[in-house]
Amino acid sequence: MAAESEPRPGARVLIVDDDEGHAEALAEGLELDGYRCTLAHSGREALERMGSASFEAVLTDLVMHDLSGLEVLESARTLQPEAAVLLITGHGSVGTAVDAMRIGAADYLEKPVRINELRARLSRAVENRQLRRTNRELQAQLDERFGLDGLIGDSPPMRRIAAIIRQVAPTNATVLVLGESGTGKELVARAVHQSSPRAKQRFVAVNCAALSEGLIESELFGHVKGAFTGAIAPNEGRIVYADGGTLFLDEVGDMPLDTQAKLLRVLETREVQPVGGNQVRRVDVRLVAATNRDLLARVAEGKFREDLYYRLKVVTVELPPLRERPGDTPKLLDHFVAHFAAAHKRPIRGLTPEARTLLTRYAWPGNVRELKNVVEQMVLLSRSDVIDVDDVPDAIRGAPQAAAVAEGGGYELIGKTWTEVERDLIRTNLEHQRGNRQKTAEVLGMGERTLYRKLKEYGL
Repeated sequence: MAAESEPRPGARVLIVDDDEGHAEALAEGLELDGYRCTLAHSGREALERMGSASFEAVLTDLVMHDLSGLEVLESARTLQPEAAVLLITGHGSVGTAVDAMRIGAADYLEKPVRINELRARLSRAVENRQLRRTNRELQAQLDERFGLDGLIGDSPPMRRIAAIIRQVAPTNATVLVLGESGTGKELVARAVHQSSPRAKQRFVAVNCAALSEGLIESELFGHVKGAFTGAIAPNEGRIVYADGGTLFLDEVGDMPLDTQAKLLRVLETREVQPVGGNQVRRVDVRLVAATNRDLLARVAEGKFREDLYYRLKVVTVELPPLRERPGDTPKLLDHFVAHFAAAHKRPIRGLTPEARTLLTRYAWPGNVRELKNVVEQMVLLSRSDVIDVDDVPDAIRGAPQAAAVAEGGGYELIGKTWTEVERDLIRTNLEHQRGNRQKTAEVLGMGERTLYRKLKEYGL
């Protein structure tokens, strides 16, 4: 009969047991399978070993004369964070061992230890450890390549977007990214840039909605000295600064009409003329634009140039809101928990099933940006190493959507449009925050301007 699995050749195991004979017997059995075993006959000796060498696994007795197996486990989380820790326990201590698994132990075995069972459990633990490490490395490579925190997910919409990015990135085609606030439009732009031949050149982002009508032209096209009051020095502008690289124009739908005309000329001629100047400069810039507005409606209203619209709409990427790809939410939750736990050096291992269910069923009107902010808050404020329902913000626990799905009542979703649900959600959170619009916008993951617009739109 073939073995269940084969250990990685040369995998190093630290065996911790104050019963020297038992420890040596375990080591002999494991070394027959190719493991390299190191023995420690006390908890303190184990700490010394873990501080001076690297191990794939730690096998420790639960009860010892100096330090307990739980204390060894806690130390291993700091000294050997990549190691799989297995506990050996007597029959009466099984409950303690199960608790240990909740805080990071990979597995436990009851005495007397059967060597074949130990081999199988240890092999599985080492394999899982290696798989997790490989997955992290692959994710790190993807993040390095794409810079895509928010584009995690394997739902059909996200797979289609990834396919479009792979196909269009090697070209110089202009890309228009559409989607609600917080869906990750800039991340798509960065993915296009990082996957293109321009990856080693600059990626320059400009938020068109954040610049006043008087400043945006100078910011984009530059100006000469004395072009206007306050122009005490020349400015080359963001388009020239992005020469050879990628220019990302966020919220392009809010760009003034006069500026739109000048941008169109740059796209057609590949030449930039600074404000107040006569000289033109040729530029080689890849343009990616994004908006959460309906540009065709803006064209109909006379607020956006039709010719510029079709010049931008060479390749269109439509980012779905998070509520339309709920299968990606658990992956995003896990990613951001791990990310912020590492960033803030917090010992957070994950979420309880109850918290995960609640967060997965939430509609996330602020999309990935809201989810990311909420996870960071929970990681920072959690009083345990596992995020529980009590750590979830009140606004989410009390949201109508979450209550309806989790409890089967309280808010009727059937027959309601998303607009109606969003209106109710905003009203509920605004009431919860006692009319504080700034806090409401923060909780919902929206910009204050977006919230004000929706309040006016919904008559709230």
